[in-house]
Amino acid sequence: MSAEENKKLVLGFFEDMSAGNAEAFLGAMADNATWWVAGEPKNFPLAGTKTKAEFTQLIQGMGDAMPNGLKITAKGVTAEGGRVAVEAESYGEHANGKIYNNFYHFLIECENGKITAVREYLDTMHANDVLAG
Repeated sequence: MSAEENKKLVLGFFEDMSAGNAEAFLGAMADNATWWVAGEPKNFPLAGTKTKAEFTQLIQGMGDAMPNGLKITAKGVTAEGGRVAVEAESYGEHANGKIYNNFYHFLIECENGKITAVREYLDTMHANDVLAG
């Protein structure tokens, strides 16, 4: 696929995620895809590498935590070959009443029309503050 086609795949992935369409955004991921989140797992439980199955379980738990959903908006996208870089911002209200508004850089690898790897860089302190309590 071209860089432009990969950008379209990734932007659609985030649109489906924001719309809560789990079947579509999980379907955009290859069966052997991985999702890595910055941070030390001992300090930030979401950190580390997850398989697609582990990521799916994590997403399923988000429904209760974010009853009105979590919107992720791409602010900038750059693609070269099979790699797509996305600057993004999220917004949602946690069940605990706190607002979750984080900023990210995602580096996403695509191959044969599927997302094969995601590396997520974010403000882990903000995420811990909102999501842990």
